[in-house]
Amino acid sequence: MLKDLSIRNFAIIDELNVSFGDGLNVISGETGAGKSIIIGAVSLLLGERAASDMIRTHEDSAVVEALFDISACEALRQQLAEMGFLDSDELVIRRVISRTGKNKALINGQMATLANLAQVSEALINICGQHEHQVILDAQNHIDILDEFGDCLGLSGQYYQTYGRYQQIRAQTQKLQELRRSREEKTELLRFQLKEITEINPEPDEDTRLADEKKILQNAQRLTDLTNRAYDLLYGEKESVCVKLKDVQNQVSQIRNIDSGLGVSDKDIEAAFISLQEAALTLRDYGKNLFFDPEKLTAIDERLEALGTLKRKHGGSLESVMLQKQKIEEELRQVFSVEEELEKLGQEEVAVGENLARQALFLSEKRNESAAKLKSAVEREIHELNMPHATFEAFFKTRAADKKAEDYGPKGGDEIEFYLAANAGEALKPLNKIASGGELSRIVLALKNVLSRTGSVATIIFDEVDNGIGGATAEIVGRKLKEVSANHQVICITHLPQIASYGREHFFVSKKVVKGRTVTSVSSLDDQQKVEEISRMLGGVDVTQATREHAREMINSTKGQGAPKC
Repeated sequence: MLKDLSIRNFAIIDELNVSFGDGLNVISGETGAGKSIIIGAVSLLLGERAASDMIRTHEDSAVVEALFDISACEALRQQLAEMGFLDSDELVIRRVISRTGKNKALINGQMATLANLAQVSEALINICGQHEHQVILDAQNHIDILDEFGDCLGLSGQYYQTYGRYQQIRAQTQKLQELRRSREEKTELLRFQLKEITEINPEPDEDTRLADEKKILQNAQRLTDLTNRAYDLLYGEKESVCVKLKDVQNQVSQIRNIDSGLGVSDKDIEAAFISLQEAALTLRDYGKNLFFDPEKLTAIDERLEALGTLKRKHGGSLESVMLQKQKIEEELRQVFSVEEELEKLGQEEVAVGENLARQALFLSEKRNESAAKLKSAVEREIHELNMPHATFEAFFKTRAADKKAEDYGPKGGDEIEFYLAANAGEALKPLNKIASGGELSRIVLALKNVLSRTGSVATIIFDEVDNGIGGATAEIVGRKLKEVSANHQVICITHLPQIASYGREHFFVSKKVVKGRTVTSVSSLDDQQKVEEISRMLGGVDVTQATREHAREMINSTKGQGAPKC
């Protein structure tokens, strides 16, 4: 239930705070005072998109915040906990709109997304205004309304999962059938590509190794000269490093005979000699194996060219060539297993299709039962709404029994549209053919009242519910709104005193110019103020004592109300 609403710097609202009660809350005021702006602000809390032009002129940001009592809404509290938000008896939703575009949404002080708000709001508030009229007029939504009324949402959800798997199987089957049709051409191409790679049969990093080997062959003579010179300097010449090192070793030995404290030992010199000797011998052996082999160089060039061709075709590196080989081999395996896969998918499609048909037929039967109950419930409501001869029908344009599984849609095999005959002797027509705004408002209210007995939404906001009605019909609408408020908190914007008199709480919206700027305000009316407001709604500018007495009589005749449930 919506307890408190705070709006700041939104449209023509400077700062506004409203505390709503349970039951029926009525909002009235002059046209253009800002009543619908309040509804627009509430819509932001439900995940609607925000725009910077919603911000009050000369302000940088707008804030809308609401406090909800969800102590009795166990399912919603569990949902919030699963979404990672703080679990509490109270829920605070806050939207901040900034001209810089850095908008924020918060749930219980934690950052949230618009999708989070939309999920949570499904159990919090339903706004029944012009948009709701359009929803009910759209025949595509009628099957969902019937499912909600008939408590079939669980069944339709199970069906939807089966339908999703069935469509997935059919998509996979179609893909494999297309693959099978192009298999011969595709197989030839794959085999050619694989043969090209396997004939060359590259090894990991082979191109790098061959490039190094080619470099050595091309520089064989220079390497030989450098190796021989290095060997001679180290070991081969009379004045080589090793010969001189032996002389150094002899000098050190003589020094140590005189002074044993020298920090250089014979072993140190000997170790250095051995290391240099081994290096010299390694150079000698390396040089013996160096020779220019033009045939081998040609073979390396040819191999590098072959590897280069593969790299250019398959990704630019030998690693990508090897990956392409694996991919081709896998694709060939898939091509060869198409028939086997198609057979398995065919068997699964039959099984899932039969299950889908069973679920669709069962769902269709439940819908048929629900349609009869909905017809009875809605007709009872609209008859009480001063349409005594109206006839309502949830018409099945097609039924699941008349279709095959492959023809079913995501909502089953049924196509359902609501029809109405507003007056005796008229033929039933689709709801979107209803010309009268008053008739449409009453059918929307009738459906809302019927659905309110089964729905879980805590608060229903009615905007424009009095469109096109008046007199006795308005009084009946007020009574119906009060009935709805026995199960839900109801907030109703109205211009009609017959409806306003049923409100347990009455709020008056007004606007005035303060320091050159228009300011909207909302005030909660006490009993006397409520009489004055309903008198104004009855009598206009000049309110008489008789009008006030009439207003009191209207209010007194509507005493009593129910408590909303979650």
